Amino acid sequence: MKEKIYTLAFDFGASSGRLMLSKYDGEKITIEEIYRFPNEPVRMGGRLYWDFLRLFHELKNGLRIAASKGVQIHSIGIDTWGVDYGLLDKNDELIFNPVHYRDSRTNGVLEIIENVIPFEEIYKITGIQFLEFNTIFQLYVDLKSRKELLNEAKTLLFMPDLFNFYLTGEKYNEYTIASTSQMLDAWKKDWAYDLIDKLQLPKNILQTIIMPGKIIGYLSKEIQEETGLKNIPVIAVGSHDTASAVAGTPLENDNSVYLSCGTWSLLGVESDSPIINEKSLKYNFTNEGGVEGRIRFLKNINGLWIIQQLKKNLEERGIIMHFSEISKLASQSRNNKFIINPDDKLFMSPPDMIEAIKTYCVKTEQGKPEEIADIARAAYNGITKQYQINIYHIEDIIGRNIEIINMVGGGIQDKFLCKLTANMTGKKVVTGPVEAAIFGNIMVQLIALGFIKDLEEGRKIIKNSVLQEEYLT
Repeated sequence: MKEKIYTLAFDFGASSGRLMLSKYDGEKITIEEIYRFPNEPVRMGGRLYWDFLRLFHELKNGLRIAASKGVQIHSIGIDTWGVDYGLLDKNDELIFNPVHYRDSRTNGVLEIIENVIPFEEIYKITGIQFLEFNTIFQLYVDLKSRKELLNEAKTLLFMPDLFNFYLTGEKYNEYTIASTSQMLDAWKKDWAYDLIDKLQLPKNILQTIIMPGKIIGYLSKEIQEETGLKNIPVIAVGSHDTASAVAGTPLENDNSVYLSCGTWSLLGVESDSPIINEKSLKYNFTNEGGVEGRIRFLKNINGLWIIQQLKKNLEERGIIMHFSEISKLASQSRNNKFIINPDDKLFMSPPDMIEAIKTYCVKTEQGKPEEIADIARAAYNGITKQYQINIYHIEDIIGRNIEIINMVGGGIQDKFLCKLTANMTGKKVVTGPVEAAIFGNIMVQLIALGFIKDLEEGRKIIKNSVLQEEYLT
């Protein structure tokens, strides 16, 4: 291939966003971070919001920088976190800033819903893990407490859909992001209208489902004028960041699990069809949409959010430490038996993570960790213990042994976490790429443009493009 293919991949995470410029030469994909910006939620009036207006402003700033690079951009793809959404009125104006999934308004909603529809019935249709912040529960709370806003709404767009709309003017709900809502029929890959009706949620606000690899539209004239870019296509990638991360994971074999390790840890296997049975319900596993219509059968585990908040709370106490320093202290902990359950509600959004860890350890009769090293080690032990438990659950559900953990994402830069994962699970850990979501995002764009054949070929190219490391027990 003589021509170099350049694409733009936006990845919006729970704490920051970045824009990557990629170059594909027919054999390897190389990436360059050309813009990064914070994604800080805003608390106002007792509610926690995403600052969408600021994020869209930053998105346009990134596009301006891309335009200044002097290369031909072939396409753009956007992936974000799941479940959250924006509502548009009849004039396509945003009614309010999207509410953050860690907002407290859905606390206790699961108990209410279970009295309306049995969980087994919901799970049989959607195959989605029960989490209080899933879109279906957020909308139900909106229906009960902010019905006037839902009455005014004419369009629901998940976060990547919302960015794409303001870039192109086209309104769709992309499959992988829609699957996180717990409103999608896992078998039909379309809206579960009967379920939506039973909860009396509005169906008219839902959009047509499109699959990854479809061209959504082209940059509007307004965006072209603001950024200096031309009329280039915006492509629906695996718009849920985990869908892109899984697509970008070069899985070793059928006995491998993927572990996308960041703010959340997403641990699971890839399947051609939903895995919905008594065991998957018992263990509360989820069937989310993937690239090429595949199913991401996985468990959401509260991950490095705990370490991020620990670092933040230390800084508030005047103790400035890099993540690598916290990791080193944890590895050197003398009282290394402290352990938490990261999925305990106590760790969802505590005002002080340090105190939350101490409280949990006392409550579970482990004693009280006082040293930073011991507090951090409790978190690391808890996170990796959940990996161990959930790999056992996966083996029980699918009926075969897992041999390898393909670990990707920013968390793999923490070598202590990688080694502890191997030791705790007894599995071989293969790490890389760090930027799995970016590589998956880019790969789908290149498939849509016709430069890569399919997911299988794309993963081989990604493996050829990155360095991987192994950790043994």
